[in-house]
Amino acid sequence: MKVGIIGATGYGGLELIRFLHNHKEVENIALFTSSEEGTVFSARFPHLVDLYDQPLKKIDYDVLAQYDVVFASTPSGVSSSLFPPLLGTGPKLIDLSGDFRLKDLACYKDWYKKVPAPAEAVAESVYGLTEWNEKDIEGAKLIANPGCYPTAVLLSLLPLIKEKLIDPSFLIIDAKSGISGAGNKPSQSSHYSEANESLSIYKINEHQHIPEIEQAILMFAGVDTKISFNTHLVPMTRGILATSYAQVTAGVTQQQLTNCLQETYAIHPFVRVIEQADAVGTNRVKGSNYCDIHVKLDERTNRATIIGVIDNLVKGAAGQAIQNMNVQMNLPQTTGLQVVPYFI
Repeated sequence: MKVGIIGATGYGGLELIRFLHNHKEVENIALFTSSEEGTVFSARFPHLVDLYDQPLKKIDYDVLAQYDVVFASTPSGVSSSLFPPLLGTGPKLIDLSGDFRLKDLACYKDWYKKVPAPAEAVAESVYGLTEWNEKDIEGAKLIANPGCYPTAVLLSLLPLIKEKLIDPSFLIIDAKSGISGAGNKPSQSSHYSEANESLSIYKINEHQHIPEIEQAILMFAGVDTKISFNTHLVPMTRGILATSYAQVTAGVTQQQLTNCLQETYAIHPFVRVIEQADAVGTNRVKGSNYCDIHVKLDERTNRATIIGVIDNLVKGAAGQAIQNMNVQMNLPQTTGLQVVPYFI
């Protein structure tokens, strides 16, 4: 396959390159840019010298139309205008930003504070939560890759909501992410002196992933609900740990909760249900496409603590995008993604 990447200079783009470079069905990777045309890629990233000594290409729709797959790993508000002219011209399109996730255009405008993509392109897009939407992904021309936080939250909560084991009307989600989730553009919040040795909360009750999670719960579990969701910045590079709290349906046991998760994901290679609490952590999935899930019932309060852990740059971005590409191309989902977590 010939693959194009728009926005390869971001962290998500670098991870796309890392995995696609070793993908047995990919023979050509071209790197495109809207702002750094002619820059030699390995000059920006010396660790790729002799591998990607190619200049970044300008965005040319006639050229892009010749590729099998085109990824956009750009900030929100960019692919909304870049992708619509390519839709239907040939390549499969996979967007790693939030521009095509929300079906309600007014909702997108409210939460992202940006002009939404054209309605027909948004209507054409398929939400790429692979384990839950495989059939639609197979025939998709445009995939809206899920956000990193929603991936960890939804994979851990959806089975329990769908099987009515927890009460979806009062969900509290406390999520924490490494600094790479803020991208590679310098900012005060990600400055080493301010982020190191500090834990901070941001976008209190205003995170743009809130409507995405609520939309997906309605889409896959048939429940219209509102969530309490807040995010925190942790002084580490990679990883998301999302802890959700929910009231358990009367009579539901610990074993039922665990069995539900295990049965749901028994055939899915990248979701692991971990029964031992101290075996769950971001370094257990770092650098990999795994999502680890743990659930623990507090019988005293009849509440469940549900944990989802991912690498935000892999399962939360590039890895899930490639997993979706594999589904589109009728390849095993694990193709190019079977790597051992870094751990340390």
